[in-house]
Amino acid sequence: MIDFYLNGQRQQCADIPPDTSVLELLRLQLGKNGTKEGCASGDCGACTVSIGQPNDQGGLSYHNANACIIPAHQIKDCHLVTVEGLARGDALHPAQAAMVDCHASQCGFCTPGIVMSLFTLHHSQQTQPAPLTQQRLEAALGGNLCRCTGYRPIRDAALTMQDHPDTHPIWADDPDLASNVQSLYSDATKKGTSSRINESPGRFDSPKDIATLRELRRQRPEARLVAGATDLWLEVTQQLKPLDDLIDLRRVVELNIIDETPEGWWVGAAVTYSRLEPLLAEHFAAFGHLMHRFASSQIRNRATLGGNIANASPIGDCPPVLLALDARLMLDGPNGAREMPVADFFLDYRKTALNAEEGEFIRAIFLPRPETDQHLKVWKLSKRREDDISVVLGAFAWRMENGVMRDVHLAFGGMAAIPRRAPGAEAALEGQAPTEAAFGAARSALRNEFQPLSDVRGSSEYRLVAASNLLERLRLSLDADFNTNAEVCLDAYAH
Repeated sequence: MIDFYLNGQRQQCADIPPDTSVLELLRLQLGKNGTKEGCASGDCGACTVSIGQPNDQGGLSYHNANACIIPAHQIKDCHLVTVEGLARGDALHPAQAAMVDCHASQCGFCTPGIVMSLFTLHHSQQTQPAPLTQQRLEAALGGNLCRCTGYRPIRDAALTMQDHPDTHPIWADDPDLASNVQSLYSDATKKGTSSRINESPGRFDSPKDIATLRELRRQRPEARLVAGATDLWLEVTQQLKPLDDLIDLRRVVELNIIDETPEGWWVGAAVTYSRLEPLLAEHFAAFGHLMHRFASSQIRNRATLGGNIANASPIGDCPPVLLALDARLMLDGPNGAREMPVADFFLDYRKTALNAEEGEFIRAIFLPRPETDQHLKVWKLSKRREDDISVVLGAFAWRMENGVMRDVHLAFGGMAAIPRRAPGAEAALEGQAPTEAAFGAARSALRNEFQPLSDVRGSSEYRLVAASNLLERLRLSLDADFNTNAEVCLDAYAH
C-alpha cells in the first residue's frame, strides 16, 4: 500500500509493482496526465513534480524531482504536487500566471515540468526569502529543457511570478495538510523498523535502521538496492528490465547522518547532494562548485554520494574528487563493517570491492578535513554546461611548502575503465616548483599511463589532449606571474 497525499488529497494505492515509477502511477493509475514523459531518463524535465516532506518546523519542505525515475513506493508518507493541483478554479498559481503573461510557452509539452520547477522555487522564496540571483535561477531551471520558446521569457516569468497574488495556495483545501502528512509519516515509523511491501509480482522493502537492512541483505543478497534511483531506474525505462526485488535505503536512519569529527566528516551513503552541498561549499569550495555542473536540481534532490560511488561509472563526477581528497569508505553488511580507501574500491569496469554474495553495501563516506595549506581544483569538461555527463573530469589536490608542491594527488574520470589517479604525473610534480618543465614532465607521464577509449562523447586522443590541458590549466593557476583577474576568469570558465 502506498499511502500519500496528492495535490492536497489523500491517496491509497494498492498492488503497485516495485518497479512502477511515480510517472506511471500518475498517468496510468490516477489519471493525472498533465505530467509528461519526454526522455524517460531524468534529463529533459518534462515529468517534473514537486515532493513535500515533513520538516523540523512542523511544515513541509518541497523539492522538484523527475517523476519518470522515482520509484512510486518512495512517495509513501509524502505530499506529491503535480501541475493539476496548482490552479484553484480560474485563479492560476503565480508560476502559471507569470508563464502566461510572459508568453513563455509554445508547444507546451515541456511547460508542466517548467511550471513545477517554478512552483518549487516560488515556495522556497515564500518560506525562506532570498534574492533570486542568476545562479539560483539557473539552478532551479537547469534540469528543464525548452526547445521552442527559449529561456528569455521563461526567465522573465521566474523573475515576475512574485508580483502575482497567491490567494489560493496548494494547501488551501486542507489547512491541516502539513500536520496530516507528518502524522502519516510518524504512524509509518511507529509500525516497526521496516515498512515492508510484499505484493505480487514483487517485493519492495523500506527498512528504517541499519540492523534491519543487514538482516534483509543476509536473507536476500541478490535484491537490488535503491536510493535516489537516478541511475538504477534507467534499467527500467531504457533497457526495459524488470526490478521486482528492491530494498530502499532512503529511510535508513544511519545512512542519512552527516557526522562531524575533528578529522573530518562521515557522510551517510543515502545523503542527497542537495543536503551535502552546504558542507562542500564551506569546506571544499572547488568540490562545492562542481555541484553547479552536476546534473540538475531534480537529480541532486534525489541522487546520493553513495550511489555515485557504488555505480562505479568511469565518468562519474565525484569519485575523482574523492580520490584526490584521500577519502575513505565504510562498507557494511550481515558480517559487520569494514573500512577502505576509495582508491581500493574500484577494481575494473563496473566492478568494485563490495562483496555482493555476502550482501555488502556502502554505509558512509569519510571526507578528511582539509589542511590549512591544502589546495583543490576540480574541472569538468562536457558538451553541455549544465545537466550533462563528463567527457573528462580532473580533480587535483596539493600543498605548497617552501615553493614546491607536496602531497600531489591528480585524479581523473573518463580516462580509464575506472576513475583513478595518475601516479606517474604525480611523481613528476612531487617536490617540484610549479614550473613549465615540471608540468611538461607530468603531461608526458600522463600520456604514458592512460589509454582512454573513444566513444560518442570524445575520442581517445581528445581525452588525452584534454587531460593534458587540464594540467596546463593547473600550472597557469599556480604561476606567480598569472594575474589575479585572469585567474578568476579562468576559474569561472573552467567550472
